[in-house]
Amino acid sequence: MVARRLIALLIVLTAVSVLADEGMWTFDNPPTHLLQERYGFAPAPEWLDHVRLASVRLNDGGSGSFVSPEGLVLTNFHVAHGQLQKLSTAKQDLVVNGFRAWSRVDEKKCPDLEINVLASYEDVTARVFAATEGLTGQEALDARQAAVAAIEKEDQDATGLQSEVVTLYAGGEYWLYRYHRYTDVRLVFAPEEDAAYFGGDDDNFTFPRHDLDMALFRVYENDRPIESPAHLVLNPAGAADGDLVFISGHPGSTDRLETMAQLATQRDHTYPRREKRLAMILDAVNSYAARGPEQARQVGGMLMGMNNGSKAGGGEWKGLLDENVWAKKQSDEEDFRARVAADADLQERYGRAWEMIEQAEAARVERIEALSFRTLPGFRIGRIAQTIVRLVAESQKPDAERLEGFHEADLRRVQFRLFSPAPIYPELEEFMITRSLEVMSEELGPDDEFLALALAGKSPADRAAELVGGTALIDPEARRALVDGGPEAVAASTDPLIMMARDLDPILREQEKWTEENVTSVLTEAGELLGAARFAVYGKTTYPDATFTLRLSYGEVKGYPMNGTRAPSRTTFHGLFDRALSFGNEPPFRPTQRFYDRMDRIDLARPLNFVCTGDIIGGNSGSPVIDTEGRLVGLVFDGNIESLVGRFVYDETANRTVSIHAAAIETVLRDLYDAGALADEMMGVAR
Repeated sequence: MVARRLIALLIVLTAVSVLADEGMWTFDNPPTHLLQERYGFAPAPEWLDHVRLASVRLNDGGSGSFVSPEGLVLTNFHVAHGQLQKLSTAKQDLVVNGFRAWSRVDEKKCPDLEINVLASYEDVTARVFAATEGLTGQEALDARQAAVAAIEKEDQDATGLQSEVVTLYAGGEYWLYRYHRYTDVRLVFAPEEDAAYFGGDDDNFTFPRHDLDMALFRVYENDRPIESPAHLVLNPAGAADGDLVFISGHPGSTDRLETMAQLATQRDHTYPRREKRLAMILDAVNSYAARGPEQARQVGGMLMGMNNGSKAGGGEWKGLLDENVWAKKQSDEEDFRARVAADADLQERYGRAWEMIEQAEAARVERIEALSFRTLPGFRIGRIAQTIVRLVAESQKPDAERLEGFHEADLRRVQFRLFSPAPIYPELEEFMITRSLEVMSEELGPDDEFLALALAGKSPADRAAELVGGTALIDPEARRALVDGGPEAVAASTDPLIMMARDLDPILREQEKWTEENVTSVLTEAGELLGAARFAVYGKTTYPDATFTLRLSYGEVKGYPMNGTRAPSRTTFHGLFDRALSFGNEPPFRPTQRFYDRMDRIDLARPLNFVCTGDIIGGNSGSPVIDTEGRLVGLVFDGNIESLVGRFVYDETANRTVSIHAAAIETVLRDLYDAGALADEMMGVAR
């Protein structure tokens, strides 16, 4: 994993010293000084605005960018996988066979893909803090949540944009982000899975790589492609070794600012349970896929995601178990605490925060089994039932008093997903409910009240058959009718899934209330204290943890030491065929026949994938790699295995972002898929 020699050296450095190419920076606080000092380049405000408006977030969990003035969006195949699967049928599998729209008319509308563009942002920290002045604990949390809900609703009503208050620096700052929100998104292009995911799970989180993990969508409004003047023009020359590049994307979550007490909970409790649960479900999904090709198609995306999550989570957990990583985190915290303690005023105001967090984490651990395994069973249908019950109940309350996720500013997003026409497979739902109930039975025990209500006196298999066989929620119109009918319709419903959700909701609410009072409220208050202390001690010289909001990372194209040798900065199409032949063209190292049929068209020496030192994590998938002139030179699709500990620490020695080279993007479109028009559109070539 992380190079031990470097980690040992890092231990002597301070908690917030930003090293080399480290950082997922907010656009309001770009690392201008660091960039100028190391690379002699500082992005101008106009450059930053252009990149921000060209960057997009996909609600399926990834990033992307506009790559033409007509709403064309580039992202990863694996980010698009869910929509590809929802658009597929048993007769037409877009995941396996890929897709190419030969004209705008052929572009396929996605059932529930939402794309967001960060239009503007505003610091609202003072307003949030004013709402909680003089309050502590649950009262402060309630006031804070009410203030956030009010800010979001007022702004959304005034602007028509999707308004979202983002917590940064663990509560040190609150920012209002305003998004253009697009829900008419259409599939334009995707390669075959064997090309996009060449090497499969074996090669996942490794380098050298040889993947074509890309896809193209187009954004529409009023049944016409939108105008996207802020877009990135494809530069097939790409970036050379040592070149400075930028990554603009939406990293999901990091824990670099968490205290040792929080990290200990993750190391000793959260990760072990998560890995155990994931292994159980993964085994079950594999057994379902073995039933036949149609069943395998239905769970293909789930298997890809779960295998990815297992490998990523295992790498993160190993990072926490690494004594050198742990020593560095311990040293960071000791330095921070010592600096606070050295100032009597700071100690009085902020010193109690660490003890508050320790108490909250101890409380969390006491209930960790219930918190980990009490959930509505199933794949999609259980969550749908719970959402309906809660949406109808919460909509009757004043906005400030609602559960998080059901405030006025959230409702159009909630309903967009709830009423999705994406297919639901009864056989899969019954299988997953059965297995979910079996796992709950194993982990919670026969005396657990939540489990007893979920089973209703039946075996897991019989209960699953009853729930799925009797539900109407597979039909989105049935869901809409319940929501439109309000509390009376939900209360009168005899749909077994709605009845189960009604029965289980009070227990879940009690559990969530307990968590708010004993964990969330304490951690939020302590986080605000530590955020203020961090600013007082270090100033705003570092970046906040990732929050699936837009960030700017930077680095250089650069290989790294690996397995006693060196990994190059890039691979080529030559390497793709070599790796395939080395494994006898056996899956997952078998390119599609298209590659062999068109080998004579491809310049085999052209770059395929490359690495840079940019700092990323899950959620950055699909992010553009951009040169100093604002051109697209690559497409992020992975990190290497050494990057997994990046959830907690960054090590430039071997932490690398893995991307598709711009030359490969052009080659794929022109020479492999007869999509030269799309390449021209991305390169700004008039036709």
